[in-house]
Amino acid sequence: MKILLVDGTVLGRKTGAILKQVQTYIEQYDPNLQLELLTFADYKHEIVDGRPFDQYNEGLQQMIHKLEQADGYIFATPIFQGSIPGVLKNAFDFLNPKALRYKPVSIVANGGTYQHHLVVENQLKPILDYFRCLVTPNYVYTHSSHFDEDNNITDENVQERLKELARVFVKYCEMSKTLPKETIDQH
Repeated sequence: MKILLVDGTVLGRKTGAILKQVQTYIEQYDPNLQLELLTFADYKHEIVDGRPFDQYNEGLQQMIHKLEQADGYIFATPIFQGSIPGVLKNAFDFLNPKALRYKPVSIVANGGTYQHHLVVENQLKPILDYFRCLVTPNYVYTHSSHFDEDNNITDENVQERLKELARVFVKYCEMSKTLPKETIDQH
């Protein structure tokens, strides 16, 4: 199975640090999963405005194809101004509504206040529910205080929760293999 570790922002380093830690844990539970880091900062983003898909830049088209062709996802997002970044929502707007159906998804997020964890519940989960993803029940929200100056996760509780998230995600990957796959029309 091809799993994308999606760093859904164009700035900051904490979400990437979280994904690298999750990657380590997933590899411990199932070394056969093909893990790939997809970093939004590596692409030039354009706003979805209704024009035909082939009129968007080539890099963005490649990013969307990678998202649609993967078998599972760990979505990492910072929380800015009480919301997910616009580039992440914009990427979801490009996707075929059937592209993520019955695929396992876990969520990790980072924010500057402890209350921002509600963004995962109130914004990101409903989007993923629309796509009918298999969203694991345990997301991990981190706060700036959980990191050192080099963006290493220093909080042991966060490490344990990330390890448990990886364990449950791997179980969801196994479960998803038994579900029917949707055929989607390419853009």
